[in-house]
Amino acid sequence: MCEPKLARTTNENEMTHTRRAFIQSGLAMSALSFFPKAGSAATPEFQVMTAQSGAVQLAPPDYPKTEIWGYDGKFPGPVIRVRQGARLQRRLVNKLPQATSLHWHGVRISNAMDGVAGLTQDAIPTGETFDYDFAVPDAGTFWFHAHNRSVEQVARGLYGALIVEEPIAPDVDRDEVLILDDWLLNPETAQLDPDFEAVHDRSHAGRRGNFVATNGSFNSTLNVSQGERMRLRLINAANARIFVLGLSGLKGWVMAFDGMPLVTPSEISEPIILGPGQRADLFVDVIADEGESAHLVRLEDGQGFAQTEFRVTGTLASAVRDVPQVLPPNPNMDVPGLEQARRIRLNMEGGAMGNLDAAILEGERKTFRQLVDANQFWAFNGTVGMTEKPLASLSRGETARVEIYNDTSFPHAMHLHGMHFREVLEGGEVGPLRDTLLMFGGETREIAFVADNPGKWLFHCHMLSHAASGMMTWLEVA
Repeated sequence: MCEPKLARTTNENEMTHTRRAFIQSGLAMSALSFFPKAGSAATPEFQVMTAQSGAVQLAPPDYPKTEIWGYDGKFPGPVIRVRQGARLQRRLVNKLPQATSLHWHGVRISNAMDGVAGLTQDAIPTGETFDYDFAVPDAGTFWFHAHNRSVEQVARGLYGALIVEEPIAPDVDRDEVLILDDWLLNPETAQLDPDFEAVHDRSHAGRRGNFVATNGSFNSTLNVSQGERMRLRLINAANARIFVLGLSGLKGWVMAFDGMPLVTPSEISEPIILGPGQRADLFVDVIADEGESAHLVRLEDGQGFAQTEFRVTGTLASAVRDVPQVLPPNPNMDVPGLEQARRIRLNMEGGAMGNLDAAILEGERKTFRQLVDANQFWAFNGTVGMTEKPLASLSRGETARVEIYNDTSFPHAMHLHGMHFREVLEGGEVGPLRDTLLMFGGETREIAFVADNPGKWLFHCHMLSHAASGMMTWLEVA
């Protein structure tokens, strides 16, 4: 098979997107290509992490190594594994040429440890350190990433997986972490495109890469056995790419979203959609025959590409296994009091092909033309970027409902720090507990959560170019 080459364009799929279009785009699974590598889930023992530059072989061997920023200069970053309820202590040393901070995405921790530069802590200057010290309350799949100038620092590689293990291990034969990402590389040099403030990225779908990888690798596989049951921990670490995923040669169930277990395992019968920042825990049984390959398939433009290949090199069991047992619930997963909840409205506006004609920027009303000149394109409730006053001030223990209207032509992955929420569905039912909601153009959705974690909590789009150009707000819990 020929080695993949880097595409010269990244402007595909920038028309108005709908949820239906994303599902339909992947229904045809044609020729499998672009076989990414799944890396080891082993965790080194360390107390210090250093944010620094490094070089890794991202592209095929006939390309030079790619200069990246990584934790300890490596990519992917370390997979940190801790037991539920354990204390996590890491000293971050900054050897980057710019200030940084570290956010523990999806972990319900104290506000001072959330790692949002300018809101919960000062950015860590070059040559300085910061101690992150907190107990991890929930079992599940989480991740950590830079949260200062994150559109650049995450794109350069500053992230890793945080795996919080259940007190009693579930009945699986192996546990694999698969971090999905794309990279915007120069097709001649394999170096990262250095324009992290590109007008097109900010005003359209975000910074989309031309080189898709799993765990930073493009072409390796995992050897498996027929009948083996695996836990696949999927993490979308991309700046903007939405991954639409299917299974080939595997029978699977979704066990958790965003680290939080489902009440009942959901058998996978249609594509799984993961927006930036979202995660899914799958249990999958290998049903492909020995000598064949199974795949986690990326569905895109009516085609199927191997996101990860599983080569079946032996047989563990031929009998059909029972449906997996549900994962144990995490504490405080209920969202009571929906009828009496505080009502909040959030209107998303702006971007290319949008309806925004003016908005408040730095306290002054600006025309859209003036916003474009400032390289700012998006607004929440008529205001661009962070405000002095929060979107809402909530009392501790209060239930809140946020109705969100996406009055734009593009998808947005809305991430709430410090707390998880449930989507309020038609008829008053609620969806799974999550920390990131993927919304498509024209949709109105509603989320509800209990404001049980005091502090100042960021609420922003995890298409990081969108956050950098206006899509950020915050909530206060006191």
